[in-house]
Amino acid sequence: MRFLQAGNQKLVALEPEHEVIENLVAQAGFKCKLEEDDRRLLLELKPAPSTAIRLFDASDAANRAWFASCQFYVDGVSGAVLQTPLTISNCRDRQGRLTQGLRIALSKELPATFRLPGRQSVSERVVYALLYNFLLALTQSGVAICGKGGLRPLAGGGSASATKA
Repeated sequence: MRFLQAGNQKLVALEPEHEVIENLVAQAGFKCKLEEDDRRLLLELKPAPSTAIRLFDASDAANRAWFASCQFYVDGVSGAVLQTPLTISNCRDRQGRLTQGLRIALSKELPATFRLPGRQSVSERVVYALLYNFLLALTQSGVAICGKGGLRPLAGGGSASATKA
């Protein structure tokens, strides 16, 4: 982790280790392909064949029980996982159909004032724990999509209609 200054803005620059990320992803039951650029680390996730991703539409009445137990919420328009440095998007096959896969972008540059829930400051160790908990939520308790946009649910009452989109 480094601290940068761009004009009058101070940034935290994370330096996530690929081996640690790959290990966390495998422990959570996913296969992963990593890509990195200057400002983010991209993870393309595929769950184990017997595992479903529980990404659901929070506005669907059929999903109210899942919504109550959610730990993570995603903005349906931007794909931002609220109060985290993560952004997600759906994976599609060559014909444009949704697959049981997700892309996660981990921002490596954050404002120095960025805080996670509980006012916890950002470090690689904290981001590793956050990512692992997010991956577990995707396969166990579920992750809620709030609002309509480009992100499509992969589970729950809204998933059947989303796969036709």
